[in-house]
Amino acid sequence: MFGSILEETVKDVKGGRAAVLMGFDGIAVDSWAGDMESDIETIGMEFSVLLKEVRNAAQQLETGAASELTIRTDKLSTILRVVNNDYFLALAVDSEGNIGKGRYLLRMIAPKLAAQL
Repeated sequence: MFGSILEETVKDVKGGRAAVLMGFDGIAVDSWAGDMESDIETIGMEFSVLLKEVRNAAQQLETGAASELTIRTDKLSTILRVVNNDYFLALAVDSEGNIGKGRYLLRMIAPKLAAQL
């Protein structure tokens, strides 16, 4: 159901590799992966723990709701975008990719996906 939106998003980002819509419980709703070596669902599950911690810290510090987290490694950047209290998006972009456009596209599609969940 959401796969075509995720595929379009990945393909619209230079260096885009994969995307997943996932619940904070670690269960993927839908995903799309191109020629990526790593499993986007596993990446989403592992990094969801970090996103939950950032959300909790922001709440405790009373700085407002955390909406995004980017994790950059030597080979891959992963952008995590909160969709609502129960779901988030993860977009994997290679190290030479355009993470700025990835961040923008996730910000644009998150409300559309939230309305359909």
